[in-house]
Amino acid sequence: MSGLYLLAILLSAAGVLALDLRFRLALRASPGRSVAAIAIGTAFFLLWDAVGIAAGVFVKGDSPLLLGWDLAPHLPVEEPVFLAFLCYLALVVHAAALRTGRRRA
Repeated sequence: MSGLYLLAILLSAAGVLALDLRFRLALRASPGRSVAAIAIGTAFFLLWDAVGIAAGVFVKGDSPLLLGWDLAPHLPVEEPVFLAFLCYLALVVHAAALRTGRRRA
């Protein structure tokens, strides 16, 4: 099923977004800083990927779950979407952990 991996990432991101908006953790609490953190983190990891690809360490596997579109050699279109999701998830989990820590203190 082509595109299933991208769909899974987008559905997961929608779930994290719902939790984020409901509990005002990141985007709703500070939209500008949240978007900047996600963009900077995604750019950093894309640069990391580029270095790994150039060094021959990172190669794209063959999976029927991918769309099959490449942004560059060994860089599928799903990769930046996943990296943005990873950064967003980390931001939301960090905000939730800070809130939980403050409540316990």
